[in-house]
Amino acid sequence: MKTGGKGGSIRSYRLVKPYLVEKWGVILLGLFSLCLVDMLQLFVPRIIKWVVDDLTVRSTSGSRLFEYAAYIVGVALCIGLFRFFWRRCLIGTSRRVEEGLRNQLFSHIQTLSVSYFDKTKTGDLMAHATNDVQHVRMAFGMGMVALTDAIVLGFAAVGFMLYINVELTLLALLPMPVIAVLARIITRRMHHLYKEAQASFAELTETVREGFAGIRVVKAYNREQNEAMRLSAMSKDYVSRNLRLIRVTGAFFPGMVFFSNLSVAIVLYLGGRQAINLTITPGDFVAFISYLGLLTWPMMAMGWVINLIQRGAASLDRINVILETKPDVADPRDPIPMTRVNGDIVFDQVGFRYGLALAQALTDVSFRLNAGQTLGVVGPTGCGKTTLCHLIPRLFDVTEGSVLIDGMDVRRMSLKALRANVAVVPQTPFLFSGTIRENLCFGNEHASEAAMASACEAAQFYETIIALPDRFDTVIGEKGVTLSGGQRQRLALARALLVDTPILVLDDPLSQVDTETAAGILAHVRKLCGHRTTVIVSHRISHVRHADIILVLENGKTSGLGTHEELMAVQGFYSKMYRWQEIEAGFAQTNG
Repeated sequence: MKTGGKGGSIRSYRLVKPYLVEKWGVILLGLFSLCLVDMLQLFVPRIIKWVVDDLTVRSTSGSRLFEYAAYIVGVALCIGLFRFFWRRCLIGTSRRVEEGLRNQLFSHIQTLSVSYFDKTKTGDLMAHATNDVQHVRMAFGMGMVALTDAIVLGFAAVGFMLYINVELTLLALLPMPVIAVLARIITRRMHHLYKEAQASFAELTETVREGFAGIRVVKAYNREQNEAMRLSAMSKDYVSRNLRLIRVTGAFFPGMVFFSNLSVAIVLYLGGRQAINLTITPGDFVAFISYLGLLTWPMMAMGWVINLIQRGAASLDRINVILETKPDVADPRDPIPMTRVNGDIVFDQVGFRYGLALAQALTDVSFRLNAGQTLGVVGPTGCGKTTLCHLIPRLFDVTEGSVLIDGMDVRRMSLKALRANVAVVPQTPFLFSGTIRENLCFGNEHASEAAMASACEAAQFYETIIALPDRFDTVIGEKGVTLSGGQRQRLALARALLVDTPILVLDDPLSQVDTETAAGILAHVRKLCGHRTTVIVSHRISHVRHADIILVLENGKTSGLGTHEELMAVQGFYSKMYRWQEIEAGFAQTNG
């Protein structure tokens, strides 16, 4: 979706509207306080005018000067008080926008389908949730402040200048149209360059993330220098894009300063002559210079506002692209109400492909699994076993046929209800960087110690836990780095067993566990899951031989379906692999 144009930006601004509506009262209070601060600043030059005029005609006294000083102190105290209020209200609101937008972005990303994350870099998403959200906060925080200052303080200062001398004011404002034209030309270029710079930042973030996440592989292959060079190249690209941006903003801000000082030069020359000729009093001249100084900030603020808004608009457009992305797998409009799931699973002529340009991952796969039965799935690498597992909890939608649970098409079920009834152990277990307890109870936060112990014993992981100094409260590091591959798999299996769901999907859950331990684990699992419908994928035939039904997949198609005895009676992949693995196991025992 193209969002770089005017229409895209308008759609993007709607993202922050709810937060501004929510805080409209606070925003009004903040703007009122800001306006009071601006107006109070305008009184200081008037006081200075009185002082200068009194000093010029020598008609003042010490008590009178003390009174003027007291006025300025009083104004300063009021400015400080109301400045606190506007900062608390306006900057606080920008923080609420930041919080709400980040939460909205994170919540929406979680609703997107698995296929989205296959195509999107994690670093890019991290840049959206950090850098882009911060730019939006600045645009709606300090941007709002600078814009208000530019309007209120600018017009008020011009009003006081007109009150002093109309002709001098018009001369002082001569450079203003040039500033407006300069801003108009440059801001269009700034928006495009900001988007480029922020996209480069996302690439840089992803490179850093990958380098740290894969640090063990980097060290194992002595690639530290290469990774440093890769990051250096990304950093140079990021700096280069920012330098192109700086060349534009670098011309903008000095231009603003030059024309502001040009106004001062005009006033010093012409206004000074008027003061000499007594067309205006010395006090008026000093006050006029002071008001012109106050006007310089609104002129600079306009440049800063444009800078902030362009950066914020570019970030908001990038965030809006994600928020307008629809998940490939979504809830149906009228989901079928689910009260109790028995666990009957039917694949009816199921076909699936990951993309139109890719070959079929599954073709015409059909089987029926009654509640409480176990399905074993075997086949060579890349035959579609994992894909089949993904279709049951509807991580992907079938492209042909249908998947039924208790006679209902999973596409007509609520995703939350469906997945609440399916526990999954993925092929590559993912563990969070917290404790064993936090990972174990991820799907069942209120599990008792006895239930946790039972699940871990079934996965033959309990003895490992009690040998650790902090037992269930042991921190296992990022992705469970302190555990071995087999221990991570057993912890992931225990996590699934702790959730009492009618359907259990095990995608090669014990590939990194030795054969003898795996056999013991599967025996425990069969006892513990006697009431569950279980789908187990494995490369080892021994892991699935006791299944009620065994499905053999080759090239995404069914090449065998039946019990262990039925498949052994047929010369095919299953019987060949079983005999080969028996020979391999016997050879390993002989040489063990």
